[in-house]
Amino acid sequence: MTSLATPAVERASDRPFALRLMIVIALAAIADALFYDQRIGLSLVLFLIVLTAASLIANFAQLDHKRARAASAIFVVGALPAIEDLNLLSFLFLLLGTISSITLWTNPAASGLRTPLTAFRQLLLIGPFRLGPDVLAAMRGPGLAGAILGWCVPLAFGLVFLALFAAANPLIERWLGTLRPDRVIADFDRLRALFWLAMLSLIWPFIQLRWRRKVVRPVDLAGPAEIPAQGPASTASTDLLGAVTVLRSLILFNLLFAVQSALDLVYLWGGVALPDGLTYASYAHRGAYALIVTALLAAAFVLIAIRPADEKRPPRLLRPLLYLWVGQNLLLVVSSMLRLKLYIDIYLLTYWRVAALVWMGLVAIGLILIVLRIRLNRSHRWLVRMNLLALAATLYVCALTNLNAIIAGYNVAHSQEAGGKGVVLDICYLASLGPQALPAIDRAIAFHLSDAHLSLRRAGLLEVQAGDMASWRTWSFRSWRLQQYLNTHPPLSPPS
Repeated sequence: MTSLATPAVERASDRPFALRLMIVIALAAIADALFYDQRIGLSLVLFLIVLTAASLIANFAQLDHKRARAASAIFVVGALPAIEDLNLLSFLFLLLGTISSITLWTNPAASGLRTPLTAFRQLLLIGPFRLGPDVLAAMRGPGLAGAILGWCVPLAFGLVFLALFAAANPLIERWLGTLRPDRVIADFDRLRALFWLAMLSLIWPFIQLRWRRKVVRPVDLAGPAEIPAQGPASTASTDLLGAVTVLRSLILFNLLFAVQSALDLVYLWGGVALPDGLTYASYAHRGAYALIVTALLAAAFVLIAIRPADEKRPPRLLRPLLYLWVGQNLLLVVSSMLRLKLYIDIYLLTYWRVAALVWMGLVAIGLILIVLRIRLNRSHRWLVRMNLLALAATLYVCALTNLNAIIAGYNVAHSQEAGGKGVVLDICYLASLGPQALPAIDRAIAFHLSDAHLSLRRAGLLEVQAGDMASWRTWSFRSWRLQQYLNTHPPLSPPS
């Protein structure tokens, strides 16, 4: 009875492994059809939908149906930016939404901000290196080895029958003739083989999920261990950031920041003329980024210096000075944004300048959150969580925003050719923004002198747009909206 039950258990445990391997191979074939030597767009979203569905089916026994709505919502929210337009930022949201939703579905221990970290570590960092060891471990098992041996006889007889059919049927013989080993070797594509190997390795951890379980350590019944006494080093570190030290630092920092704040109020906000040899553009450019670094250092000092013991019984002047200092840092951030705006008025927009503005806004939010953390007596973990939420929300909005069209439109509208305060329009940078710059280029042609270079760039971008719309694989909602514009707005002729 026992000897008959054991092989049945082994076969039952081996069949899922073989089935999972077949699923991985099928998904790799789908990836080959969608991605290899193809332009990627909507096809990536569709593939990750199929991958997620296959992962849930292959691991159906461990699904947590209570978190189905949350997991599905995370996937949809992560996929929306990629459907709008596939770029680096939307790809990151798509990937993050996919791995987080699968983790919520299948890992009951995952919760909160640890979910994407756990998913990244197990699925993308460690997982791709598991395919080889898992296959070797399965082949060493008696069940899979028996299954392989069980296929030897059918395959051997099948080859014999195939040879007989080929001898009897010229069509089969012709088909087999196309599979000659020398021709297969001559047509072997090494890059495609590497692509398949990479796809198999990347897909495998999504199908063969393996989550680490938390190990609960046994309670020591002998009693709590002795806590070693703190030496002189910990005493010195406590004194180094004591309440008196923090109070003196805040007094000095407020005085120093007051000087910078006063200068900004006079020259940036008051409109007082700058000294000879200094322009507003150079003044703005030199100070914008340095002040942001200053604000970040200030925030770091607050987080390190203000400890829970100080928050419960702070010195009388500590919190007022702290709030004043954070307020001055906020003024520095706003002044930095104004400096950058003055620089953009002259030298127009670029991706880096947009990123700088977004970063400055995040720094300002971080400073406000520091005040709220102290005021509401929250923990550092709460502060980190709120900042991460603000960062994720900001990046998500950026992923849904057509920055290429915004930058192109701003540069055309504020350039010298349009009568703005900016420099001469940089046609090369305008064209580098891609097809989304076509509406702005059409507006530039309306007032630009007859420029063959600009028209040539426009023709090249039209070819790129046509390539994007030629296949469903590269379709995106943003490209579709642009095509609707191109269909209803013929190009304008430059003034004669």
